[in-house]
Amino acid sequence: MPPDAARRSDRSRRAILAAALELVEALGYSRLTIEAVAGHARVGKQTIYRWWPSKGPLLFEAFVELGPAQRDPVHTGDLVVDLKAELRAAVEELGERRFDQVCRALLHESRTDLVTLMLTPRRVGVEGLLQVARRSGGLRPDVDVAVAAELLLGPVYQRWLLRTAPLTAGYADAVVDLVLPALRSR
Repeated sequence: MPPDAARRSDRSRRAILAAALELVEALGYSRLTIEAVAGHARVGKQTIYRWWPSKGPLLFEAFVELGPAQRDPVHTGDLVVDLKAELRAAVEELGERRFDQVCRALLHESRTDLVTLMLTPRRVGVEGLLQVARRSGGLRPDVDVAVAAELLLGPVYQRWLLRTAPLTAGYADAVVDLVLPALRSR
């Protein structure tokens, strides 16, 4: 049976989310336990399990709600500028220590829950920009927006994950400059 939203204390929920982020940063994902989160948040672990089935979904919600400040994207109408802003934001977020720890934990968790990795706010932002551009004729009509978003974000996430070179705003810009011409209307 799904949890009863009316019984969910917002104070307890926020304490749990904050505790999860603090503890994953301090302990790492492998040592993070629901018991530790419950103790840190001063709630019963059954409260956590009633709302989240495991630490992966708990961390995902904590990240979405309390992670890097969710900004309203500024759409200038210039696809290059807007995509570069989205990729630069991804680079900036990946550079934050807490975000790095949570993303690596979610990546680990995604082996069993692929939805966790696929519902990132940054991907949604990039896909939104691409959909608008395709509808307005700025991209070829046959462009698969989901694939195009992966082409843009994939190199950023790969460089972050493998640490093959510095992850910089300049790198994000270079990715946009290389990928976008292949997606544009001819």
